[in-house]
Amino acid sequence: MGITTISSREFNQHASEAKKAANDGPVFITDRGRPAHVLLSIEEYRKLTGQEKSLAEALAQQGDEADFDFEIPRIEIYSKPVDFP
Repeated sequence: MGITTISSREFNQHASEAKKAANDGPVFITDRGRPAHVLLSIEEYRKLTGQEKSLAEALAQQGDEADFDFEIPRIEIYSKPVDFP
């Protein structure tokens, strides 16, 4: 895990590079040479805050990261024509 430090000016000019760097570790953003903000990936933020995945995120898991098998059953819906007087 690497730590990156950039100035707020660099962050404003190169936000996409800062986001890529956040995938490898925290990005400290300085204001006048002093740390002012930290950019983290959402995964790292959730680890720090202890947040669980939402139901939608859990159901959207694919490939090797899926914890369980889930198959949505098909439901047959039958309708009758309505006779209005």
